[in-house]
Amino acid sequence: MLREMAALGFAYVELSHGVRITLVPGIMRAVEEGVVKVSSTHNFCPLPTGVVQAAPNLFEPSVAEHREHDQWLRHTKRTIDFASQMKARVVVCHLGSVTFFWFNPARAIRNYLRDNHDAGRNPNDPTYQALLKRSLAKLRKRMPPFWDQVKASINEILEYAKQKGIRLGFENREKFEELPLDADYADFLAGLPADAPVGYWHDTGHADIKEGMGLLNHREHLEKMAPRTIGWHLHDVSAKGQDHQPIGSGHIDFKMVSSFWRPEHLLTLEFSPRLTVEEVLASKVQVEALIS
Repeated sequence: MLREMAALGFAYVELSHGVRITLVPGIMRAVEEGVVKVSSTHNFCPLPTGVVQAAPNLFEPSVAEHREHDQWLRHTKRTIDFASQMKARVVVCHLGSVTFFWFNPARAIRNYLRDNHDAGRNPNDPTYQALLKRSLAKLRKRMPPFWDQVKASINEILEYAKQKGIRLGFENREKFEELPLDADYADFLAGLPADAPVGYWHDTGHADIKEGMGLLNHREHLEKMAPRTIGWHLHDVSAKGQDHQPIGSGHIDFKMVSSFWRPEHLLTLEFSPRLTVEEVLASKVQVEALIS
């Protein structure tokens, strides 16, 4: 697997939340032999024993139930250990979600956008704007205990990550009910200790999906988060809303996005496994051109 990536011209890789435990010996051997270097890993990596497919939300830091919380803490520390062993710089983390037993407001948003694809990008659609306002109010009303649990969970691992020399990259999410809400990101990071080994990890596809829901302006969000940004997941979004597509194949303005890249940032191409080798290489060429 890693030799194939190296043959495409990649010197660094991110080890994702789809890495099964059975792949670890080969990965370690490849890194020891200098096939590639590891820039980052994604929680949970490696996957817990018995889990055989990508599962970044298998355990969530927003859940107060002690058994799931203990598993989240255990496997997050395990990912930090593995990242340190692989000499990675960052562990990319998801921060959970708000759950609803009945009447999740995200469902109404999805249903409206399914029938009115451009409503989120149209501030002049009064019906959708009213729906969005009501849905956000419901979300924020239910959010406090989940959000408090996220902050408590993160505080439990800050010192551990610091001791291991690993930064935690908190990734923006694509679903309506996932945490943090985009408007809260800057204040959340500012509220952590000044020496906390943390930063903001920007996923271009997720931000575009949220922009399509009317929840953020991509450029304005990047401007707001620029001082705390440490890394990126780069992929495009098709006209049908499919993410993890080749760079330049969708409607994301990567020239705008690239204006926020800095030399110290980590850039990861995060693609669907359905892409061809040619599409991966073409995306690599485009990103290199934007960097230069």
